[in-house]
Amino acid sequence: MSGALLPDPAHERLTRLWQAHRPAGPMLPWELKTVYGDRWVRFHSLPESKRYAKDEAEYAVLLDRYNTVLDELFAGGEAYVVTTDWADPSEPTDYSAHRAHTRWYFYADRRPWRRGCLDQLLRAVADDTLPGIFVADTELTRIHHPYDGGADVILATPEERDRLRDCHSTWLPAHPSGY
Repeated sequence: MSGALLPDPAHERLTRLWQAHRPAGPMLPWELKTVYGDRWVRFHSLPESKRYAKDEAEYAVLLDRYNTVLDELFAGGEAYVVTTDWADPSEPTDYSAHRAHTRWYFYADRRPWRRGCLDQLLRAVADDTLPGIFVADTELTRIHHPYDGGADVILATPEERDRLRDCHSTWLPAHPSGY
C-alpha cells in the first residue's frame, strides 16, 4: 500500500452519530450545557468548589470523582474519548475575537470503559493543560466533559440527570443555576 489512509468504520459511525445528534452550528464541549440544559448537571471535582489540586491527596479526590461519574455512565460498555484541537490560518493573537474563523479538529478513540483508563488525560484536564475533551457512550446520549474544576455531564433524560445529581449532591456547585 502507498500509505493512503483506509476508511475507518468506527470513525464514520461516530461522524454520522454526531451529525444526527448535535444541533446545527459549531458544537464544542463547553457548549453542551447550553444546548442540552434540560439533561445537564455540573459536578465540582474538589470539595468547596476548589478549582485546582495542590497535592497528591487532592488529585486522588478529583480523579475519584471523575471516575465515579464516568463509571456510572459507561461501566460495562464502550465509550468514545474525544479530544479537540484548533487552528487558525491567520494565527490570531486574541482567541475569542477570532473564534468564528477557527477550524476545529476532533480526534476520537473508541475503547472499553474501565475505571482509571483516562487518569493521565483527566489529570491534564484538571491542570488546564488539555482542555476540550469529552467522553461519550456509543450512542452519544451520555456525555462527560471534564474541565479544570469539575465536569459537565449530559444524561439521556432529565430523570436520569436528576438521579445522578441527587446521588452526588455534595459535589454540586453552590449557585442555584448549577454553575
